[in-house]
Amino acid sequence: MDPSEVEFLAEKEMVKIIPNFSLDKIYLIGGDLGPFNPGLSVGVPLWLALNLKQRQKCRIVPPEWMDVEKLEEIRELERREDTFTPVPSPYYMELTKLLLNHASDNIPKADEIRTLVKDIWDTRIAKLRLSADSFINQQEAHAKLDNLTLMEINTTRTFLLDSLNCMYKLRSNLMPGASKGKSSMDF
Repeated sequence: MDPSEVEFLAEKEMVKIIPNFSLDKIYLIGGDLGPFNPGLSVGVPLWLALNLKQRQKCRIVPPEWMDVEKLEEIRELERREDTFTPVPSPYYMELTKLLLNHASDNIPKADEIRTLVKDIWDTRIAKLRLSADSFINQQEAHAKLDNLTLMEINTTRTFLLDSLNCMYKLRSNLMPGASKGKSSMDF
């Protein structure tokens, strides 16, 4: 999966909007949405919220976790813990990027939020790199990836796969007969 595919999945996340138009319930394959009444919040997928915002048909309500105080708490917890802490959304980075790029006028303290989410991301990626380095140095065969998002895994995927392939090749060359395809049944 590449980053654009992860972003596509993030666009299915539900967000609240406050429409400035009236429309009965709409029926989509993914589920029913609406009804839309001016001034009353309604939940819609992010892709629809961004489309309506672009056409000036709504105001997007930021997710509850997209708050400076809450993000500061998350950042401090992430810095204190050795393991990965739960994130407020499995798509926190993608949601932040999309909302701040397309609806920053609807997000209070948008610049501070951008900085805090970037700090959380940088802390988690640094932790992930240290974990991967430790994993490779200890020549482990498997790892547990609790509380990581798809985008975080995707960021280190190439590095980890290349490293594991090199380790496999090195181990194969160290075991006699392994590279020749001999099994215990060969005579």
